[in-house]
Amino acid sequence: MGAEKIFDNKDSSLETKGQVSTVGLQMKLELLQRKLWMTAQQPNDTDCSSVDGQCPLSCQDENLSCFLIDNNGFILVSKVSKQIGTFFGEVDGSVMAQLINMGMFKKVKMFDYQAMCKSSHHHHSGARPLLSPFYALLAAVKWLITDCLLFLLEFNISNFWHTDNFADAKSVFHHAHKHKKHDTLQPCDTEYPVFVYEPSIKETNGIIECGDCQKMFVVQQITRSNLLFLVTDTACDCSIFPPVLLLPKEVKYILLLNKGFAGLYSTVTFQLLSNNRHRLPKGLVSDDWPRKLLGYEASPDG
Repeated sequence: MGAEKIFDNKDSSLETKGQVSTVGLQMKLELLQRKLWMTAQQPNDTDCSSVDGQCPLSCQDENLSCFLIDNNGFILVSKVSKQIGTFFGEVDGSVMAQLINMGMFKKVKMFDYQAMCKSSHHHHSGARPLLSPFYALLAAVKWLITDCLLFLLEFNISNFWHTDNFADAKSVFHHAHKHKKHDTLQPCDTEYPVFVYEPSIKETNGIIECGDCQKMFVVQQITRSNLLFLVTDTACDCSIFPPVLLLPKEVKYILLLNKGFAGLYSTVTFQLLSNNRHRLPKGLVSDDWPRKLLGYEASPDG
């Protein structure tokens, strides 16, 4: 899906120039992929006299992988359908790491203050009675009395002599109950990386050393868009490089106080105020905010 703004150019001055409408188009992914492969294919009459290797080249070749990614590194078009919509660093960590080192993508830390994190709760094992034999004896007596009372309440003497009233019992609970680990969600704050394209770099290429072979790649920006066209060769296996993942990490807010009474300087770590310093009112967060938070002034000697 693409869109283009339309401005009123009757008046040449920028102050009165305004957007009057927006024109866009929407196409299927298969059509976009087919148009991209046709555009990137070299014509058959290409001069290949000074080229070593296969010529002309096409994205349909088995030794080439072509990707159309956006300015955040997510795949829009790929020959493998299951890769569409995923982060390129998960597919090819070697090339993504090289693009980050070259400055084509910059890593930015983002925070999600409305995230949900897993909190594992385990069942209690009930092993405390094993510490003393008194608990075991008490449990045995309690079990014996309970079973005797239940037996007397359920036993019917009149039907004892008639065997036709009995039926074969089947074991319903043939296996012991297994305690399962339950994962519950609780509100939390998370930190996750985001990679942003540097628009000053229009085109780049490089070679990655992958042990016994070399992997080449070429990246070029598509003009008037936020898209990048990326081509890599598949002949070299660079699986020795780990993938670049966008995994969120829970932020722990810890208040650390050294042992002691008033007059001793206390060390306070409160990352939430540091991350949101620009959002707080002016004067609320200062260099001496740990002492103000604790309600007393620290001694000069620390």
